[in-house]
Amino acid sequence: MDKNTHEGLYFAAAAFILWGLLPVYWKALEAVPALELLCNRIVWSMFFVAGLICFKNRWREVRTALSDTKGKLLLCASSCLIGCNWFVYIWAVNHGHVIDTSMGYYMTPLMNTLLGFIFMKERLNRLQAAAIVLATCGVGWAILDYGKIPSIALALAVSFGLYGLVRKVMKVESLPGLFIETAVLFPLSAGYLIWLAFNGKISYPEVGLPENLLLLCSGAATSLPLIFFAHGARRLRLVTLGMMQYIAPTLALLLGVFMYDEPFGETRFVTFAFIWLGIAIYVADGLRSNVHILKRIGHTRN
Repeated sequence: MDKNTHEGLYFAAAAFILWGLLPVYWKALEAVPALELLCNRIVWSMFFVAGLICFKNRWREVRTALSDTKGKLLLCASSCLIGCNWFVYIWAVNHGHVIDTSMGYYMTPLMNTLLGFIFMKERLNRLQAAAIVLATCGVGWAILDYGKIPSIALALAVSFGLYGLVRKVMKVESLPGLFIETAVLFPLSAGYLIWLAFNGKISYPEVGLPENLLLLCSGAATSLPLIFFAHGARRLRLVTLGMMQYIAPTLALLLGVFMYDEPFGETRFVTFAFIWLGIAIYVADGLRSNVHILKRIGHTRN
């Protein structure tokens, strides 16, 4: 294993572990309403990313992205999608639904494949189709047994899947893209926080110093995993990155069950079992495709 691969593994593992542990961060701020917490996350993320762009002198990439009319429209769409995703995630974590967030992010890769089939005309092979059908069966089981749709999990999977689809169409790197997305949401977010402050409803005076520091650091907590992920993605094969992405929802599931004592009864187990089986098939298909590619490369070289 070369040095680049080693570095890629460390960066990717750090990104997925941080994402998996994010419920602990937001739980520490559960005294702050979800909408206010989201606005803090957007505002401080923009400032943090702006600082990084200044440090790396990457404003040219930002200007290039903003010079394209279609790109600006797509960035507005991605801003709305990531804002919705963040709000649902924060609300769910702070209202005792960490396990549902885990289910949503387990389903996301399968959602990406389905959206690619619908919007990008990408072909589904039999294994990919079987994986999606199994995940659908899991959701169907939850609906039949609970009598309601697992809305949190589906909202997270759909919003992040659509976000990934929009970002795939754009030719913008993660850091400049994140700056523009947070900048689009900044006026409303900052305006809401100012309105809360003028009406004496903002949480800063009401919570302690640790919570205030966590609010100020929410930009770093949001941006650092994305930066680590970008570094890791450039150094690893997609199949390796694809398998590692399940670290985050697994950590969230463990936190929900063992740290926050959320119920994990028979219905949830069966739902997760369908999704896990679908993921196993999905990963196996990715491994098989990767082996075939490597074999073709070997034959070409020979």
